[in-house]
Amino acid sequence: MIKLSKKEKYLTSGEFAQLCKVNKQTLFYYDQIGLLSPIIKNEKGYRFYSIHQIELFNVIDLLKDLDMSLKDIQHYMNNKSPERFLELMHQKKEEIVIKRQEIEMKEKLIDAKIELMEDAAQTDFDQITLTQLPEATLYLSRNIENISNDEFVKVVSDFIDELYISKLDSGYPIGVITKREHILKGEYTNYSYLYMEQPTPKQGYPYFQAVKGYFLSGYHIGGVATVNQTYKRFFKEMDRLNLVLGEYVFEEFVYDSIVKNNEEEYVTKIMLHVYKKD
Repeated sequence: MIKLSKKEKYLTSGEFAQLCKVNKQTLFYYDQIGLLSPIIKNEKGYRFYSIHQIELFNVIDLLKDLDMSLKDIQHYMNNKSPERFLELMHQKKEEIVIKRQEIEMKEKLIDAKIELMEDAAQTDFDQITLTQLPEATLYLSRNIENISNDEFVKVVSDFIDELYISKLDSGYPIGVITKREHILKGEYTNYSYLYMEQPTPKQGYPYFQAVKGYFLSGYHIGGVATVNQTYKRFFKEMDRLNLVLGEYVFEEFVYDSIVKNNEEEYVTKIMLHVYKKD
C-alpha cells in the first residue's frame, strides 16, 4: 500500500479532471491504456494525481489536437526522452505551419468568392458596357480546341489539380478563352483555354498576360444552347459603337450550379476584346 506524503499536495481524480477540463471517464480510460495513471491508488480504490501531471495531460491533449493518435502518443510515452520530445515538437510545428498556410489560402478563396457574389448582386445583367481594362495575369490550361469530351475532362481535371497542388486557386472563377477566329465562325463553345486570374502571380509558372485595352462586357443568362443570341446582341452593340472584334473573348461564370439549380438561371460574364474601326 502506498501512503500519501504529507509534504506533497495531491489531487483527487475529480479535482484533476476539473483542472484539466475533462470528465473522470477520460482519466480512467487513460489509466486503463497506460497513457496517464494516477500517482497513487490507495486500498479503498481512490486515485490521486500530482499537480506535476497537469503538464503531461496538456501535452497529451495538444498532441491529440494535432491529429496524433493515442497509439502513437503511447509509443512516445513508452520511449520518451528530451531528445525525442524536441524532435516531436519540431515535427508538430512544421505540421502547424502547413495547416496555417492552408487555412490562410482558404480564407483568401472565401474572401474572393464573397466579393464576387456581392458585386454580382449589384450588377445589371441586361447591360452591355464598353470599358477599358488593365492587363490581367491568367494561369492557363493546355489548349482545348477541337478536342474530344474525354480529352476535355482530362484537361479540366489536370488544370484543377495544378491549381490545388501549386496553390494557384485564387478563388476567382475558372474562365474560358475563345479565339477571334472561332467567334467569327459562330463556334462560341470551341474554347482555346481554361484560365484563372492570378491577382498575385507566383514566380516559376507559365502565365498568359491577358490582352489589355477596351472590352465590351455583358452577361448571358441561360445555358450554352442560347449563347448565340447573346453574341448577336454583342455584335449589334459593336456595330453601333463602330467597333471590331479583337484577339480574344473571355467568359466567366457568375451564377452557376453552386448558387442556381436551373441552367436557365445561370449567368455568364462575357468580355470581348475590341478595337475602334479605322
